[in-house]
Amino acid sequence: MRFRTFCTLILACGLALEGSASARVGGAAGYVGSFVWRSGDDRMGGMSALEISADGMRFAALSDRGGWTTGHLARDGQGRIMGVDAAPIALLLDGEGQPLRKRRSDSEGLAIAPDGTAYISFEGVARVLRYDQLGGSAQNLPTPQDFRRMPGNAALEALAIGPDGALYTMPEDLRAGGDFPVYRFKGGAWTQPFTLPRRGTFLPVAADFGPDGRLYVLERQFRGLMGFAARVRRFDIAGNRITNEATLLETHPGQHDNLEGLSVWQDAEGIRLTMLSDDNFKFFQRTEFVEYRVQD
Repeated sequence: MRFRTFCTLILACGLALEGSASARVGGAAGYVGSFVWRSGDDRMGGMSALEISADGMRFAALSDRGGWTTGHLARDGQGRIMGVDAAPIALLLDGEGQPLRKRRSDSEGLAIAPDGTAYISFEGVARVLRYDQLGGSAQNLPTPQDFRRMPGNAALEALAIGPDGALYTMPEDLRAGGDFPVYRFKGGAWTQPFTLPRRGTFLPVAADFGPDGRLYVLERQFRGLMGFAARVRRFDIAGNRITNEATLLETHPGQHDNLEGLSVWQDAEGIRLTMLSDDNFKFFQRTEFVEYRVQD
């Protein structure tokens, strides 16, 4: 997270002035609802990644301090989240079955395969770990030299698993600027087949493949006193090319909190985007589920 220290006061003021204007949603059914997730768990906070089950009722969430939890979402007759029932937050383990050391525990991206295998990407020490199941011991995927050169606080925020089982990850930002390199893990090796085009000052913080096989990317923009804005773009992937870029959603600054997790699923009315905010462990921020429905 790029906002842990220098902007604390700015965030407090900006979120106090939170706006109520509606988001701009391209070709979409629009805003579904929000739910603030409150918990007495001492480890609760910093939620940076989200996976939702195909029916939209179960979830797994990841904290940026090496914690994880699973739970159930209660929904009303219109499909809006009305409650959260989650297990106590547990700590991710290393290859020896011990909790990750603090400097290696900045977990950011989560992708869960159909067989339950979980993959987690990290900032700090940029890498991707594999878990046969959350709660088990980690296995290190190969770490390319590009990962070792990434800024410690702007590395592998986003992680997604494609229809063919390939993993895709990208850094939040690079010191050199320019477009965002996308890395793919397939056949036991990493390649960098394409880049994600940079549009304005939004930075990628989460990604997921929808049931339509397309790549959805959640991006964040920090606007100082105005707070955070969020954008979701969608892409088709054709071999080593990324095509058909479309902006599906762009929220106004301060409309929602610091959205960092994204999961894409489908109900009877179309594609649903479920997002989760990172409160940076600050009392003036909140952990919030936010949902929009989009259509072609």
